[in-house]
Amino acid sequence: MRDETDDQTPEGTPTRRRVLAIGAVGASAVVSIRPALAQTIGSVSQCEIPVPDPARAGSFIAADGTLVAPGTAGAFAPPGRPFKGEDVKRALAGGQLPGTTPDSNRAYVQYIRRLQRGQGGFTCFASLQMPRA
Repeated sequence: MRDETDDQTPEGTPTRRRVLAIGAVGASAVVSIRPALAQTIGSVSQCEIPVPDPARAGSFIAADGTLVAPGTAGAFAPPGRPFKGEDVKRALAGGQLPGTTPDSNRAYVQYIRRLQRGQGGFTCFASLQMPRA
């Protein structure tokens, strides 16, 4: 019968065998996670963020990113299509969303930054915020 203390020296530090076993488990986890990360990165760039989300379709976007009634002075009509994750990522880094003017771009980016759980596009936006290894 094996004793739990076989994996530790009398001083309580792990034996070489124990350290190697832990390293083997860690290495297999890295091997299985890497392909999943690669797939996730690809899907993040292809996810979509509607502006505004479908539940609020028809609303205009004010310069500060809030939703306002259609025709409100200084507000922007929704774009004709959702933005791709890669376009949003670029815009968040200072670029411009496709088909926008500098002013409408700022308003749309502000709207996207205000997205919260439960709104269309939130999951895509949240995944753009996650650091990549």
